[in-house]
Amino acid sequence: MERHGPGKTHDVTNQVPPLADYNLFACDTALVAALERDGAGWHRDALLRHGAALTTPDTLALAELANRHTPELFTHNPRGERIDALEFHPAWHSLLALLRREGLHALPFSDPQRGAMAARCAGYFLHAQIESGSLCPLTMTFASIPVLQREPALFDTLRDKLYAREHDPRDLPLAQKGSAMIGMGMTEKQGGSDVRSNQTHAYATGAGGRGTEYRLVGHKWFFSAPQCDAHLVLARTDDQAGLSCFFVPRFAPDGSKNAVQIQRLKDKLGNRSNASSEVEFLDAYGILIGDEGRGVPTIIEMANYTRLDCVIGSAALMRAALVQAIHHARHRSAFGRHLAEQPLMQNVLADLALESEAATVLFMRLARAFEDAASAPEERAWRRIVTPAAKYWVCKRTLEFTGEAMEVWGGNGYVEEGPMARFYREAPVNSIWEGSGNVMCLDVLRAVEREADAAQALFAAWQTQAQAHPALATALQRLAATLNEAPHTREASARRIAQQIVLIAQATLLVRHAPAAVADAFIATRLADGCGESGRVYGTLPASFDHAAIIERAFPA
Repeated sequence: MERHGPGKTHDVTNQVPPLADYNLFACDTALVAALERDGAGWHRDALLRHGAALTTPDTLALAELANRHTPELFTHNPRGERIDALEFHPAWHSLLALLRREGLHALPFSDPQRGAMAARCAGYFLHAQIESGSLCPLTMTFASIPVLQREPALFDTLRDKLYAREHDPRDLPLAQKGSAMIGMGMTEKQGGSDVRSNQTHAYATGAGGRGTEYRLVGHKWFFSAPQCDAHLVLARTDDQAGLSCFFVPRFAPDGSKNAVQIQRLKDKLGNRSNASSEVEFLDAYGILIGDEGRGVPTIIEMANYTRLDCVIGSAALMRAALVQAIHHARHRSAFGRHLAEQPLMQNVLADLALESEAATVLFMRLARAFEDAASAPEERAWRRIVTPAAKYWVCKRTLEFTGEAMEVWGGNGYVEEGPMARFYREAPVNSIWEGSGNVMCLDVLRAVEREADAAQALFAAWQTQAQAHPALATALQRLAATLNEAPHTREASARRIAQQIVLIAQATLLVRHAPAAVADAFIATRLADGCGESGRVYGTLPASFDHAAIIERAFPA
């Protein structure tokens, strides 16, 4: 019998090596195919380079460091002067530099060409698999561009800084910086999603009107991210008027700090690397964007882009957790063989793989619709109807998904030293931000009613694609019947309607673009009669499907 010497209690065996130095893009069969399909093949080499750079040990360490060393707020300097300065770990700025280098903050606007939106969304998806918090200011900057473009005089002063591919971390007036980031300030204590209850007021310093100076007095309960160079803010210009949208820079025109006082940073469950705050406006300088009283319609365009990014970010968390789970199962042994060789674990991993691929093909299809929405009713429906439905459903599914993937790791997944705990803590945020689940589902109903011609075009296209799949055709009939019910019944069923829209959308995409085995398994377990026996908990696929083949497609060994 082998005897251990003093101080040696055991040998370390059967532990899984860290997953690093693989190419996030090259190993994702569904993403690679979607990129080519959506006219963005010209961006393939950049994504291959980016996909390899993101999984180096050094980059993976940046994600861990940025989330362990969270931002700090310093309200005053040693002399007692108000400064509202934020300090981030250098890892945070390195991550933002990576994002800007790839143009993910502006690509479809700075380099407009066919497939630019798909190219940008694919790159965003890759980065979100590594670190999510750094994407918040990037998303808001990206989404602000089409809003700011409507104010030509202001945009002329911002264009080069918004499009710049260098990250400038300095806290200086915009005129002195090489690049800019834009944040958002919408919600207040009393309202949350109900922004029409906002109390913040804006007072014209002159004649008032579009493009002129105002002074803002009030507060924001969530102000993200406070270190941004400017924010788009909603405020009232008159007690009876609707809300208006304002561009509020971090520094006033005279070079002094604008009168936006940060009260505290939010102590969040996830998204820890990023700063979110509570602020008060004490006669803060702002410029009216758009027409007075039309702030909500002005900002809706920004929200459409941020909601798409929520879908992508959640799909990325799914993909990241799936790949980690498969990697773990291929290296960890239990009961005499690798986990990945055991039929029940294969069922779990295959089911997760189906969900992940469906989310991936969905967000890439939405990216194309954002480019083509003006060209056809069906494309408008994908953008206006399917986007909020996807934001609801994909973000919700990510909570269950990351929990299941964490369980594959067992106890090792529950500790903060590995990535699974961070993925799990991050999962709820996209469901909450940019409109909670109920808000999204009610928006789906409004969109179906207001865009009736677009909805009809979309459903007709789906009906054609469903002819060879009885379960899919039946699901469409049920959806149509629910949409034709009385208004109060329809509202009560809004979540079910949004869910069915997304599942049908995903199924039609898989029928067209995935192997038959993948599409058939998805339809059988998400839409067919009796699917209540599966799909509610991952790992309940029928044994008749080739689980191992689905796993291999998801992450080739």
